[in-house]
Amino acid sequence: MKILTQAILLFSLIFGPAVMTPSFALSFDDLKKNLKEANEKLKEKAKQGKKTFDRARGKLTEEEEIEIGGNLISGLLGAAPLVDDAGLQQYVNDVGYWIASQSERRQLPWNFGVIDSEGINAFAAPGGYIVITLGLYNLLENEAQLAGVLAHEIAHVVRKHHLKALQKTMKREFWADLGVKAVGNEDKREKFRKLINSGVQLYASGLDRNYEYDADLRAVVLAARAGYDPYALLDVLTTIDSINPASSELTVLMKTHPPTAKRLDQLGRKMDGRLDDFASGQLNAGRFRQIAINP
Repeated sequence: MKILTQAILLFSLIFGPAVMTPSFALSFDDLKKNLKEANEKLKEKAKQGKKTFDRARGKLTEEEEIEIGGNLISGLLGAAPLVDDAGLQQYVNDVGYWIASQSERRQLPWNFGVIDSEGINAFAAPGGYIVITLGLYNLLENEAQLAGVLAHEIAHVVRKHHLKALQKTMKREFWADLGVKAVGNEDKREKFRKLINSGVQLYASGLDRNYEYDADLRAVVLAARAGYDPYALLDVLTTIDSINPASSELTVLMKTHPPTAKRLDQLGRKMDGRLDDFASGQLNAGRFRQIAINP
């Protein structure tokens, strides 16, 4: 009996695969397909898990960052609209985009504009939105100075300074359930409105002063990469420092930034001749004056 059983088992091992029906056959192509599908599911699960973890820490996707920035800049434009001059706006966008292309976040949909305000200031919003006031623009003397100002704001976006400031003010529970595209969910829409309101308040209270020093330093490097004289930003700060700090045009700037003299001191010490080789960079004063004459 034992011998008969062994014979049947041996027969099955030898001839079994030959008599399997096609519906039960397993090909290598099927196996690879199944493994690929399983791997994709694991990747998607890991991606969702990372997204949940990042959200709990206040880390947003690039799409969400752009959405938030667009809403913040809309608030600014509601208070002071863009200057009605297509040539001026195009010029500032051309200069700004060229500088932004030298940064680590060149892929963002960068947008630049000049707003109709006599105040001397410039603002950045997450996602690549940057505006400069007409008051500050009229204070500048050449394109290199414009480049330095825009580079400072670009550095804020590249370093996500505004998002980091919001992360500090909002509790983790807030970020965990935040939905930027919160269609049909009033609770999430209310959270998004709260986030935008906090972001708008940053323009009145200002960023951490260390963020401003960081943006100054990174601005001169970006300007140098773009072929401009990096010292032009120091010229802008020197001009601002010569204005009476009690002047109404400087009210917001003085409230939201470190003392201009201290910014000059900090930036001068950090540069310390390191960018002297780039001091012969472009000023483009003629091109700037041509645009400025017809604002």
